Formats: sequence, structure tokens, C-alpha cells
Amino acid sequence: MVAVMYRFEDTALHPAEVLKWYLDAGVDEAMGEQPLDRYALLQEAQAERALAAEAMLKEAQTAHDTSHVATPMSSPSPGRIGSVPVPVRPADMVDVQKAMKEAVERAAAAKNLDQLRAALETFDGCGLKKNATNLVFGDGNPAARIVLIGEAPGADEDRQGVPFVGASGQLLDKMLASIGLDRTNVFLSNTVFWRPPGNRSPNAGEISVCLPFVERMIEIIDPVVLITVGGPATHSLLAHPGSISRLRGQWFTYETPQMSHPIAATAIYHPLNLLSTPAHKRQTWLDLIAIKAKLAEHA
Repeated sequence: MVAVMYRFEDTALHPAEVLKWYLDAGVDEAMGEQPLDRYALLQEAQAERALAAEAMLKEAQTAHDTSHVATPMSSPSPGRIGSVPVPVRPADMVDVQKAMKEAVERAAAAKNLDQLRAALETFDGCGLKKNATNLVFGDGNPAARIVLIGEAPGADEDRQGVPFVGASGQLLDKMLASIGLDRTNVFLSNTVFWRPPGNRSPNAGEISVCLPFVERMIEIIDPVVLITVGGPATHSLLAHPGSISRLRGQWFTYETPQMSHPIAATAIYHPLNLLSTPAHKRQTWLDLIAIKAKLAEHA
């Protein structure tokens, strides 16, 4: 939660510009006119949360009912998990379970990408939606042979409603072009469909309620190759521990019960990582060559 106290009389900015600044900064709660002694409420809130958590944990299942299986074609060495999503608080678990049930039902009912997008537009089970400007569904060819899934939309993506359009997206376009691909023959999306406030990482509950839609998207497109872009997307979709530096370069098989065939899956560094750590570009170039070769095998 980000809360900011700001008085319009202290600035010459138009109120609309101030509100835009709030949105870009990740502000997601307005402060009231009167002071509130939150310390006086702390003990009571902790007691209520403890009782609620005890009851909810008895009913709550795991954040994601694993309906997909990702098996490494060659077992990587164990390593530290990077960019792990923020855990769901026990008090939120029941709401997450209800939202996941609705998400599974809505996703399963979609027969094509248009229906899947329409289902997401009316889905209110993900809290990210209330602070986002636009739904960021996907971009590219709905009949693509290759699907790329990143972590979450950023500010540019939120404004335009299109994934990978900022600086990282421009680099990703160049990466794809280096092996003869562009947005006319790939499909791009993310593990969540709305921008997290302040560009924070989505938490486990937000990923879980969006995952049925991501899985259904992959089932509908039915690609040959799935690429997870960055550590969080890799952990969410491939369900395999390890840092992205250890998982990249490996090939996995990805499948769900509704898929017609298993999909070859691999992980690459996120373009933002490459912008901050150019030394990883050489490894990514090798990964891109391997992806091109894998596509050629299924030509």
C-alpha cells in the first residue's frame, strides 16, 4: 500500500496531472481528512486476523491447483530462487480460492482469444484491476508457433494496453528480429494482465487468479514453443525452482490436460535484465539461436 498526503494549493500543477503522478507512483489509497490512531486499533486487528487465519488455513488449498506439468529435459542444478512473488497473507487465502474457482470456470468456457479477453474484461477477481488503467491482454499472432510470457505490465504497457511496448519491449523486438521473428508470427503476454501499483512484482495470489487465463491462452494458441521471459514467469509457468541464470538454456516440456500435445519450453533473461546487465546478452544470444533451431525442428 502506498499513501501520499498532497495539497493542490502547494503546486501549480493541474489536478489531472497530480492524479497521473499518483498513478505512476503506485498510490493506491487515499488518506482521510481526519487523523486516525492506527496504533489503538492494532491489537484488536491482530487478534481478529489470528482467528481468521486459523479458520481459513484449514479450508485453504495451495495458491494454485497445479494443472500443468513442466518436466526438465535435463535436470539443472538446484539454485537460489530469484524474484520470488510476495506470499499471499492467510487472511486473503479464501478470497483467492473463490477468485481462482471463478477464473478456472471463465477460462475453460472461452473457445478463442476474443472470448478469453472478454472473460477477463468482466473478471473482478484480481485486485490489480482496480488500480490499472487498461487490461493488458496480449499482442501478436493468435495462431503463432511461439508464445512468450513475461512477468507483468509496466507503466507504458498499462497506458497502451499492449505488452512489451516500453524500453524492454523495444529490446525484445530486436531480439526476435535477430532470429527472423516479429509480432506477426509470435504472441506476447504476461503472467498477470494488469499493472501492479508502482511496478512492484505481482504477489502469489495475483498470479494464481490470472494463471488459469494464461494457461487457457496457451491451450487456444497451441504453439510449438513456449518461452518464459524472466525468473518470475519461469517459476509461475514451469513450476521449477532455481534462479533464471540456472534455468535459462534448459529445455522443458510444458503441458496441461486440455492441450493436444506437450510444448517445448525454455526460459530467457528478461530484457530489463539485459538493459541493466549487458554481460548477459551473450548468453541470451545463444538462447535465441537454440530457440530458432527448435522451431526449425518443427517446421
